[in-house]
Amino acid sequence: MCFYADYESLSVVGGAFVLSRMDTKRIMISLPHHLLEEVDGLVEREQSDRSEFIRQAMKLYLRERKKSQIRETMQKGYMEMANINLNIASEAFQAEEEADHTLCRLVSGV
Repeated sequence: MCFYADYESLSVVGGAFVLSRMDTKRIMISLPHHLLEEVDGLVEREQSDRSEFIRQAMKLYLRERKKSQIRETMQKGYMEMANINLNIASEAFQAEEEADHTLCRLVSGV
């Protein structure tokens, strides 16, 4: 099965439809029969075509994959920083305790 996308966008200029070409490459893919039937049904209901469906599905997949990779990187960074942040919080807590003790001593005149 071949999918070929000729155009990137459709716009109206002076009452006429204008198609903007995009750089495309024809590819051949193999799909299970049941998956193709499901895609064809959806494409028909949306009055679209296979190429557009595959193009949008690939864009969505790549976008979601990038989001997932960013989340994983952030999670790893937070885990790596956990001990450092705990030490900083502990030091700040000790400093606050000392400051509170000093303040109480100064206020009480001891």
